Amino acid sequence: MARLELVGLSKHYGEVRAVAGVTLDVADGELVVLLGPSGCGKTTTLRMVAGFVEPTAGLVRLGGRDVTRLPPWRRNMGLVFQSYALFPHLDVAQNVAFGLEMRRLGRAEVEARVAEALRLVRLGGLAGRLPRELSGGQQQRVALARALVIRPDVLLLDEPLSNLDAKLRQEVRVEIRELQRALGLTTVMVTHDQEEALIMADRLVVMAHGRVQQVGTQRELYERPASAFVAGFIGRTNFVRGRLEAPGRFVSESGLAIRCAPGATGGVLALRPERLALADAPVAGADNCLPGTVEFVSYLGGILEHYVRVTPQERLVVQSANRVGAPGPPVGARVYLHWPAEAGLVVAEDGGGPG
Repeated sequence: MARLELVGLSKHYGEVRAVAGVTLDVADGELVVLLGPSGCGKTTTLRMVAGFVEPTAGLVRLGGRDVTRLPPWRRNMGLVFQSYALFPHLDVAQNVAFGLEMRRLGRAEVEARVAEALRLVRLGGLAGRLPRELSGGQQQRVALARALVIRPDVLLLDEPLSNLDAKLRQEVRVEIRELQRALGLTTVMVTHDQEEALIMADRLVVMAHGRVQQVGTQRELYERPASAFVAGFIGRTNFVRGRLEAPGRFVSESGLAIRCAPGATGGVLALRPERLALADAPVAGADNCLPGTVEFVSYLGGILEHYVRVTPQERLVVQSANRVGAPGPPVGARVYLHWPAEAGLVVAEDGGGPG
């Protein structure tokens, strides 16, 4: 079993609470991504799991066994660093073999396992090269092979793709995900990149101020965010501040009356840009239909974004598919924004500040 459990995990540096009471259950074979802005506590959490940072409080359990006080080399966890941390004077095979040699395995077994690890990451023909002779993507694969070769119970990935260019990052993240699934490895990954997290994770853990704000699948967090922070961090969102005047009726600070999804009690209305639509005339029967003026148009290849001013205080972004022959209204055009009531979700202002 490689189930990983964090129970009330905390880390204090003097009066500063870097991590405050993180509780998380990662199932065997699951890939969980810790996602949040810089300073939210995600990397500190990962390093407590790895054993490089001693918790102030809480437990780390692996397969039901308490490993909180064990040193890193006794936890059987593979870690891929943001900087790869390869030994520059050792060739690829020697870098990958390092962890096995520390375990004093026989030469024949070391060579066989190194060859297998390099095959998994598609570097079998580069065993004799030095790190400086490799591209960034190849160095990242060497670091991954070094983590895999020890046959870890848990794989830990600390911003593993941040040093790669955008195109290579897209390719490598798919490769890592496919390899993780094929091996059935329990994996925890840290990133601040929303797209990367959405593509790779089985579940997401959104953190802020050292605390877990929400845990769930991509769809759960995108469609049912627990707060304005989560809604803004997972995908693009329009926010309208005001109050819920009655069930299903939200009134903005500027006085706009907006029909919304029932059941919410917060003070912020969240509207995803792709749920809004534009028309050149009022739309009969629409739950919400507001006149406005296009102030800016952004061309994003397959997507067009229109920034529409609806009041002096409020401007909403509308995303639509870029269709040939239909460029949409230009800057300065008078338009009507319309959307169904269920597209408007009222959420809490924030998910909590520093503890």
